[in-house]
Amino acid sequence: MAIVAGRGTRMVGGQPGIGDRDVPALDPFRGVPDRRYHVAAEELLKPLLEPGSGGLLRFRRQASNAPIVSLENAYVTGRLDLRGADLDCLFRFENCRFEHPPDVREAKILGLVFRRCWLPGLKARNLRSRNDLRLIRCVVQVLPGSDDGETAVQRGDTRERGVPDAAINLTDAVVEGSVVLTRTAVDHPQGRAIQADRLIIAGALLAYRMQAEGEVRLPGMRTGGNVNFSGARLRNPDGFALDGNGAHIGGSLLCEVDNFGAASTRQAFSAHGVLHLPSIRVNGDVVLRAAELTSEQQGRIVLEAWKSSDPYVDPWPALVGDRCQVDGNVELSDGLTAVGTVRMINARIGGTLRLARARITVPRGAVEPYYDRALHLDGSQIGSDLEATGLEIPSGQMRMADVTVRGNVLAGRVGLRHAERDVLSARRMKVAGNLHLHEATIEGTLRLQGVEVGGSVYLYGTDVTEPAVRNRTSFSVDLRTVKVGRDIILTNAGEQPFHAAGGVNMDGAAAGRRIDFTGAVLGALNKHGVALDVSDVGADEFLLTLARPAAGAIVMRHAHCQTLADNEHFWRAEGGIELEDFRYDVLKQPIDMKDDAAVRDRIERLRTAMAGYRPGPYDQLAAMLRNSGNEEHASTVLFKKQQYRYEALARGYRVLGPGVRLWSWLQRWMVGYGYRPVRALAWLIALLAAGSVYFGLGTDSCVKDPIRYMVSGPRCAVDQQETGLEWNPVLYTADLLVPIVDFGNKGRWYMHDLDKWVSNGFTAMGWILATTVAAGAGRMIRRDT
Repeated sequence: MAIVAGRGTRMVGGQPGIGDRDVPALDPFRGVPDRRYHVAAEELLKPLLEPGSGGLLRFRRQASNAPIVSLENAYVTGRLDLRGADLDCLFRFENCRFEHPPDVREAKILGLVFRRCWLPGLKARNLRSRNDLRLIRCVVQVLPGSDDGETAVQRGDTRERGVPDAAINLTDAVVEGSVVLTRTAVDHPQGRAIQADRLIIAGALLAYRMQAEGEVRLPGMRTGGNVNFSGARLRNPDGFALDGNGAHIGGSLLCEVDNFGAASTRQAFSAHGVLHLPSIRVNGDVVLRAAELTSEQQGRIVLEAWKSSDPYVDPWPALVGDRCQVDGNVELSDGLTAVGTVRMINARIGGTLRLARARITVPRGAVEPYYDRALHLDGSQIGSDLEATGLEIPSGQMRMADVTVRGNVLAGRVGLRHAERDVLSARRMKVAGNLHLHEATIEGTLRLQGVEVGGSVYLYGTDVTEPAVRNRTSFSVDLRTVKVGRDIILTNAGEQPFHAAGGVNMDGAAAGRRIDFTGAVLGALNKHGVALDVSDVGADEFLLTLARPAAGAIVMRHAHCQTLADNEHFWRAEGGIELEDFRYDVLKQPIDMKDDAAVRDRIERLRTAMAGYRPGPYDQLAAMLRNSGNEEHASTVLFKKQQYRYEALARGYRVLGPGVRLWSWLQRWMVGYGYRPVRALAWLIALLAAGSVYFGLGTDSCVKDPIRYMVSGPRCAVDQQETGLEWNPVLYTADLLVPIVDFGNKGRWYMHDLDKWVSNGFTAMGWILATTVAAGAGRMIRRDT
């Protein structure tokens, strides 16, 4: 059965037509047409009335071929009331305008199609359709002042409790085909544009280029296929533009550019209001490429639960996807712009989360809690990569605490700006692959404390400025206690150095292979003055070849590496270097055994870098040289260590300082603090020669008094039994200088006056020098001292 009004009205299928005049095609969007186009709803439904029904709308069930009730170019007057109908009919309306909203509540029909129609609403709660429900290029507009139940702006005293107010109401409807809303405009800014709680669709929901003024509400909806809002424009500034809480989508959620037609006519998805999708389940992908999301900021808070001083609440979000489960990828990329927080807390994403070339902005908060997070992903799990290459956040924080990424984090060439606050906070994040944050421009603090990375951390060429200032510790890059399977790379990228204006804190970090600062530029905040803190850091290799001296102190307490590479800039840090218990096994460029200048240079670097005397760094350098077989240079280091020790003692004792300096000078030149045993031996030989000359050329006045003394040649003996001993000045001097061993001279010859003091002096010098020679010989045998 077909019913046609307007142009070409005629008898169709044995049924009478509505009119018999040719009239122009109706434009349903230009207001109420003249009477030529009027068709009474009851006339339209008359063929479906049961015989003898007394005019009551009681619909009979069709027993044979399913008819199509079709109406074109008509203005339907009265109420098209199919409520509770059970009909094997497909209703099709084209170029039609309705005086009242069609009512198909609780109806069971074959299908319902509106094409280029104007409707004041559509009542379809609990509808059962065995085919598609289509509104194509239609306008659904609830006029102000109308009073029409579910589709009207109702007064508080007349509203039916539990019955929502919506332009299109599909609550609890079941559509065994697809719901098509392509290019349809729904206008109900005072209420909801679409109410479709618990709507069940066997196929897809297709809303290409749909326009909605008012909330599009789809909580609990279930579809077998895609939900496609590509090119749609949703507007509800004071609330939810789209509410899909708890929806289950069997395919993908597509809110991107509608690519139909020429490139100049393509239209991106936009939502002015909150895109509210918590607890949504998507079997495919979520795609918002090039979408435009806008939420009113610092205005009305949509949910009372968000009116809180909880610092983790985002009261003005653009997108809420908390607890969502997406089996495929989530595409928030390729030109997506969002004004308001993009929030996906505790989300589960099976594939990749893409934020590449997106732009997210939030206003900067003035007082705590600031509520200025641009991206909030706490606790989320991502099954593949997190790709954010080219992401721009002109204002706001990127927060990713406790996020788990089973692939890589790819965030090269991003622009993150949140000056003097934490611009990226990713505490305890776990990344199975690599973390790339290279060639980025960052204003604020980069906080990666406790991050675990299976591969490497790449920050080469990244510029981090304007960090947050805290009372206890302030750094541009916070890498405390990070655990990295391979490398931590903070190096230059071509001509662009890694730059941290407030320094880098790596306290307690561990890298499986190397930590590389090649070509880095490190600054420091004046309040704390630390440019680099690598206390308790462990790695196989440290590459500390900076591009210029650090603008603050470098702290390396208890750090340890196998291989150390450094340069002059590293040791010339403006705030000095803390090297207590810093251990390294070898130098990347070893010191040749003949390169005395290199050793002197390294000793001077240590002395210049440290504020005051510290023995540990010298011991470490000496141990490293000794382990490399370079014993001579190790002794040189320890020699200088003792010299600097006495200098520090002299400065500390003040009054006794000159005496300490003299004693240091004597040890240095006579025995080399025990590290120059050859020098002590030379002194022994020199003293032997001097003593031999002195005692050999000198005379003793005692020989002129043989009565009082026992004269034996040119000297006097001690007693009569010794007078047979022949005098030998060389042997006598040697006997004085060599302790313990007695050559039979020093106790047999009588010395008095000056000779007595000279001989005692030689004995004392002998003890000192001989002890030093013995200690030096023992040190040469034992290589561990």
